[in-house]
Amino acid sequence: MSTELSRRQFLGVTAVAGTGLVLGVHLPSSAEAAEAAFTPNAFVRVAPDGVVTVVVKHLEMGQGVNTGLPAIVAEELSISWQSIRVEAAPADSSRYNNLAFGRMQGTGGSTAIANSYEQLRKAAATAREMLLDAGARRLKVDRAEVTAEQGRVVHGASGRGIAYGKLAAEAARLPVPPEPPLKDPKDFTIIGKDGAVRRTDSRDKSDGTAQFGGDLRLPGLVVAVVARPPVFGAQLARFDDAKARAIRGVRGVFAIPSGVAVVADDTWTALKGREALVVEWRGGDPTLSSEAIRADYAKLLETPGLPARKDGDAEAALAAATRKIAATYEVPYLAHAPMEPLNCVVRLSKDKCEIWTGCQFHTVDQANAAKAAGLKPEQVEINTLFAGGSFGRRANTGSDYIVEAVEVARRADGPVRVMWTREDDITGGYYRSCFLHGLEGAVDEAGNPLAWRHRLAGQSILVGTPFAASMIKDGIDHTSVEGASTLPYAIPNLQVELHSPTLPVPVLWWRSVGSSHNAFVTECFLDELAALGGKDPLELRRALLAERPRHLAVLELAAAKAGWGTPLPAGRGRGIAVHESFHSFVAEVAEVSVDANNNFKVEKVVAAIDCGVAVTPDVVRAQIEGGVAFGLSAALFGAITIKDGKAVQDNFDGYRLLRIGDMPVVEVHIVPSAAAPTGVGEPGVPPIAAAVANALFAATGKRIRKLPFADQLKSA
Repeated sequence: MSTELSRRQFLGVTAVAGTGLVLGVHLPSSAEAAEAAFTPNAFVRVAPDGVVTVVVKHLEMGQGVNTGLPAIVAEELSISWQSIRVEAAPADSSRYNNLAFGRMQGTGGSTAIANSYEQLRKAAATAREMLLDAGARRLKVDRAEVTAEQGRVVHGASGRGIAYGKLAAEAARLPVPPEPPLKDPKDFTIIGKDGAVRRTDSRDKSDGTAQFGGDLRLPGLVVAVVARPPVFGAQLARFDDAKARAIRGVRGVFAIPSGVAVVADDTWTALKGREALVVEWRGGDPTLSSEAIRADYAKLLETPGLPARKDGDAEAALAAATRKIAATYEVPYLAHAPMEPLNCVVRLSKDKCEIWTGCQFHTVDQANAAKAAGLKPEQVEINTLFAGGSFGRRANTGSDYIVEAVEVARRADGPVRVMWTREDDITGGYYRSCFLHGLEGAVDEAGNPLAWRHRLAGQSILVGTPFAASMIKDGIDHTSVEGASTLPYAIPNLQVELHSPTLPVPVLWWRSVGSSHNAFVTECFLDELAALGGKDPLELRRALLAERPRHLAVLELAAAKAGWGTPLPAGRGRGIAVHESFHSFVAEVAEVSVDANNNFKVEKVVAAIDCGVAVTPDVVRAQIEGGVAFGLSAALFGAITIKDGKAVQDNFDGYRLLRIGDMPVVEVHIVPSAAAPTGVGEPGVPPIAAAVANALFAATGKRIRKLPFADQLKSA
């Protein structure tokens, strides 16, 4: 689905800011601030009781932004962690834009900490300096004689101090410093320190007080479910709702652009009403199948694609080489499958649209909701709740689950919650594109890689969206080839080509986007070249990454911590992979065990990450652990199969996720760094499939070139 924003509007909100830091803060007048709390900018509020509220502009969907962002504020403001409170920002791109996205508010691309780090440090430092000014005045001492300590302004000579809260009203009347000094990192007590903070959302999520979309209760709230087309590209022809309307508790049945909505007193009744519908659909391609798609992709790989990278002359080098190999790698469609199925609550009036959901794409969602409601964007109020995962699903340019709820609310009597079932979520959503990769490589007489040609065939996630104008260049969707066209290895003749066929299967970014499949392919094929040249996989990477110090650092750290090169018992093997994504560098070493029947288990994963300053190390480790689990789910079991024009899998019985017994021991090591923070939520995913595949080769001598791995070792 494409958004209703015009191309000009969308490019306006998505242009990447490249001219320096833009704070994007609202500076209220002294009168406004004095009414209640001290509010020097859009992100920090100090109440008279000393509670400091941090306004978080990003969606908390499990990745820890409600902890990492407040930690930045707590550090610069010199306050105790117990005084912190977190509040979700409203949809307002003029104040809460994602600096990595330009004038657009949203969460994605592992940018939350990276784009907010300096912004929040400055916002908190502004508040601190104004409080210090107010404290010095109240204490009647020289400004240079006071310091900020644990939420108080303290006079060093006398030890007298005043709590921030008691200075709030006075600070609000003082001038705002344009360039407040930032704390010297050597004085940090929170940022980068293990155990300095606890997650702000853990208790609420543990005791059930955290509010997700399904928890919200409003007076008169009704529930709706939608019957959507069973075949990709189909549309509603007609429906008979007589039996559905006869069910007690069903309030209404009507057509909306995405299907047929059934509104009822509760979810169960709405589902029963949907089951009773008789619906006819038209259009779509009922012959579409995974087998047919693969066959078409295989034909495409026989021909040159559009050039995504060309170093040297790979074709000539391959033609002249005597030691060369060719391989075909295959990855399937994948669902996002967050634990919380999609849902959205909408209350609509003549001049206002109120939305409650885990909103990931605030600016786009606000514009699309306004269009559906017949209102202006500023008349749409988005209340951002916790989200039980997303992995990219909630950030789609058509805002499908939000627009659908608005469409239902236009016809419903009162507020409505549109619920998606697990089956709706898996069969009626978007997918990570399936890809077929064809690679050829050669080594020289010394066994060093001489040539590398990589052809890819798979759907673009940007074609047909407003992102296409700015993010597809010369026909190349960079998200399709990222991790392949950016291969870091020093190979003299390297060529990457892309085919982007158009299909009716809806596709979207999926956690780590193109790197999710390109890291698997490139890191496995490099191991194939290592074997061809008689090289140790680690030693070959060391040699080829000699000019890539950050790649090399994580590679060396992971290998050392995993004991690379130390003997393993029979039936065990280690594999290694290293990859850069979202400006972070991750290396992973997987250790597997294989029994006599070729059943295998991933026993241990050792990961190393360089993400610049690790603001909250515990959260960084948790995200890498989660990325390993997410990536293993896909590598071992994940696949959406297309048959008869639709997805075959519809729940976790067919689309299996990693279970606790499948989870390996995971060690995470963080490279100390003073560089600016970079992404953490996604970079743990890309290397794991390759590390496991390479470990299986080390243990068995068998190559696996197709995902998922389940049962493939037995047939390899």
